[in-house]
Amino acid sequence: MWKKTKKYVSKDDALKKLQRYCAYQERCHKEVRNKLLDLGIYGDDLENIIVDLITDDFLNEERFAKMYAGGKFRIKKWGRVRITQELKLRKISAYCIKKAMEEIEEEDYIKTLHEVFEKRLKYIKKENEFKTNTNLGKYAISRGFESAIVWREVKQRPKTTT
Repeated sequence: MWKKTKKYVSKDDALKKLQRYCAYQERCHKEVRNKLLDLGIYGDDLENIIVDLITDDFLNEERFAKMYAGGKFRIKKWGRVRITQELKLRKISAYCIKKAMEEIEEEDYIKTLHEVFEKRLKYIKKENEFKTNTNLGKYAISRGFESAIVWREVKQRPKTTT
């Protein structure tokens, strides 16, 4: 078997690669740091490249958090709890997470929660109202919606006739 040897990547080449990497889509600091480590860049060179990327506005944690939160909310229909957890896993600061959550309008949030309910209703047996509502609530909570909001909205749902 042939062993793969890592090629040495110069600091300038790594900076150019990371500029393209960050220009393609928003990245968090953790993703950029991991990419640099994969390229074999360590220590002061790694830190200097990250500083250059931030200075040249290729890397912006607040912008990343807002884009990430907005995308996961609109496309994947995730709730605030799930989005916050995922941002924390990416080591995003509390300030940036707060700013990202401000991007999600309350009216849109409730509307999306109702869409999640409607989608789920297609897949559950409507044996009785209690079981249906319990199933809806548990599902929405598993999608990252706050339990207080979920149960309030479940209670306000119109009664279904079976």
